[in-house]
Amino acid sequence: MPNIERCLRRAPLGFEDDFFGGFDLRIPGYCQRGTTRTRVGAGSGFLVSADGYVLTNRHVVDSDRAEYTVILNDEAHRGEKVTARVVARDPGNDIAVLKIDRTGLPFLQFGDSDRLQVGQTAIAIGYSLGEFDNTVSKGVISGLARSIRAGDAGNGRSEQLEDIIQTDAAINPGNSGGPLLDIAGNVVGMNVAMAEAQSIGFAIPANEVRAVFTQVQQTGTIERPFLGIRYRLLTPEAKAAEGLRADAGAQLVGGPGEPAVVPDSPAANAGLRAGDIVTAVDGTKITTEQDLASLVAKTRVGQVLTLTVLREGAEITVKITVGKRP
Repeated sequence: MPNIERCLRRAPLGFEDDFFGGFDLRIPGYCQRGTTRTRVGAGSGFLVSADGYVLTNRHVVDSDRAEYTVILNDEAHRGEKVTARVVARDPGNDIAVLKIDRTGLPFLQFGDSDRLQVGQTAIAIGYSLGEFDNTVSKGVISGLARSIRAGDAGNGRSEQLEDIIQTDAAINPGNSGGPLLDIAGNVVGMNVAMAEAQSIGFAIPANEVRAVFTQVQQTGTIERPFLGIRYRLLTPEAKAAEGLRADAGAQLVGGPGEPAVVPDSPAANAGLRAGDIVTAVDGTKITTEQDLASLVAKTRVGQVLTLTVLREGAEITVKITVGKRP
């Protein structure tokens, strides 16, 4: 039987790594070396349906060779171990959807993360340090719409995460994939990263997590929106230096061997060109705080968008149908 060297990592402390944790359940990973099954790490997840759908971070279940076991943690099933199947991993964000073969389970409800306000109460419940289950920490929402780069010092991989919630509720190794709750117990985020500094943790907004889950429920897969463009965000310095009319926006530019508009992409089919400056999407202006990528990430495949575009000094509108990322 083949040796499996790594099933589920426990990452080192620090901003180089992502998260860990738990609420309704824990997700330890097991690997096989010869005929020995060994637990090599633990993360968190939470039930979002009575028929056993579980949400967690992608990095908690990133190995295709691992066997994942969910340990239920509600009163009726406390300590029950159930083999979990990874249904889908989000290729554009740190979200994964699992399924266990159980029905009649208690589950969490989603809150509306778009209505979060800085200063409101936030609660994290997790499998802290992979050792202390049902650890509760309380804090506040410290910031919204943060942009961070999270990764794993152990394998050198990292990813850019946009529109992230910042909280000072204590989030430790062991909290990855666990929920961030509001005072009513609704999920407003999924824990995803921690900084080296104290009292700085991050969570993926619940609305984004819910959209991924809904898509998986309906289609069995995760489809990421795709336009097929490369761009740079305009700055006041670029406007002044190049005499541009736009105060802000995304200017379509390419690089060596990388066209500004990908051939046969939704952008190409819509008639976008190199040099175009996209200033708004469905009336929402593009800024350095809310760039084109973050606006597109909130759309769905097949959705028709109206782009406001500056082309050779004239403002035009372009209709574009969001495609599926290859």
